[in-house]
Amino acid sequence: MIKSMTGFASGKGEHGPHSWGWELRSVNGKGLDLRLRVPDWLTGLEAALRSDLSKTLGRGNVILSLRLSREESSQDIKLNVPAMEAALDALVAAEAMASKRGLSLAQSKASELLSLKGMIEAGPDVDDAGPLVEFLKSDFSALLSDFLEMRRTEGLALEAIIRDQLESIENLTQRAAALAEKRRQEMRQALRENLARVLDNSHGADPDRVAQELALISVKADITEEIDRLAAHVSTARGLLQQDGPVGRKLDFLTQEFNREANTLCSKSQNADLTSVGLELKAVIDQMREQVQNVE
Repeated sequence: MIKSMTGFASGKGEHGPHSWGWELRSVNGKGLDLRLRVPDWLTGLEAALRSDLSKTLGRGNVILSLRLSREESSQDIKLNVPAMEAALDALVAAEAMASKRGLSLAQSKASELLSLKGMIEAGPDVDDAGPLVEFLKSDFSALLSDFLEMRRTEGLALEAIIRDQLESIENLTQRAAALAEKRRQEMRQALRENLARVLDNSHGADPDRVAQELALISVKADITEEIDRLAAHVSTARGLLQQDGPVGRKLDFLTQEFNREANTLCSKSQNADLTSVGLELKAVIDQMREQVQNVE
């Protein structure tokens, strides 16, 4: 079963105060190009995700985005008790010193004390990314599964289209073979007539040499090899469609071979009907190559 390089999957999740959204998409590419957009502070997550993608994908331009947000709560912060005690002791000392000098200080507010540097500390779990990274790794597995399923579904649709195109190529090749056989009989008669005409008007010419030249013309116009190669390429392509794993590169190369044989057939045809079939072949091959570009 072939797979498409086109795919998309998205998902959402949450764990503790964190919530996130995944988005994974891919389009066709010559090789495997992974672009990950993951927060840097989630140590080890990007490497793990890249490894999972590399193990399951063969080709394609792949973009993975993770949007992460955090809901702040009172559990995320705590009071630095030693710092507060030191600040209160300093405040008492300052008020005592001011009183000795006959000064009265304005009453301090709690908000002013809390705004002092170091008075508020982050909770013990705020900066611990380890548990969150492990949870995200597990959550990514479901996203990747959905993504691969879409690529398989798209691959089934591609396979059906390519098989139809291969059938068209096979039918056109058979038509070309029938036309070539009909043309062969006509060419034999034409060559005999041409040979007789040349011999009648070539005083002193070597009859064997003339016959060789005419035979060479006949060989150059023969399209038997092109017909055989086209039939062989159809069989090879069908075999590739039955394989598991990436076969897109091989199919792409094969379409180039298809096109080369169709071009040669047209150049040798010397017959309007055969040329018409050759042009139809080229059109179908071109359409198939467009589809093959999306095969992994």
